[in-house]
Amino acid sequence: MLGQSREASFTELYLRYSRDVYRFALYLSGDPNLADDITSETFLRVWLSDTPIRMNTVKSWLLTIARNLFLHELRYMRRTQKLPADVCLPESVVNTVQAKQELARAMAALATLPEVDRSALLLRSLHACSYQEIASILEISLASAKVKIHRARLHLNQLRHGEVSL
Repeated sequence: MLGQSREASFTELYLRYSRDVYRFALYLSGDPNLADDITSETFLRVWLSDTPIRMNTVKSWLLTIARNLFLHELRYMRRTQKLPADVCLPESVVNTVQAKQELARAMAALATLPEVDRSALLLRSLHACSYQEIASILEISLASAKVKIHRARLHLNQLRHGEVSL
């Protein structure tokens, strides 16, 4: 009799909350198959649990179990995920190091420019501001803005080609 009562209450619990658990798992994972697995595992853990079910907090308990299962699965997927093929190639490491060195050189070269020249160049290059906007922002003439950007580019180009040293 006690076994039948447990089965009936579990069936009730499943019918009442399985869609909520599934939707939550689907929201977390974005994968219907994984959401099914998480939902099944959640209710399996409830079935195997010796902990008495408190009906006033059962939904939050089920969703907590589902979330923990998802996080466990996420950690597993990250541990077993294969690296992209190009990451393992020695050339990619060399390219990454070279790119970082080039960025460091560019930042050092930018630091050698006077602040107003650096600002003018960055406004033009990064923010695509017009010469008129740059002149207005820096409170200089239009001609001066054009000259500052031109000279900054020349200076950086000379540094890049070793014609001038830092």
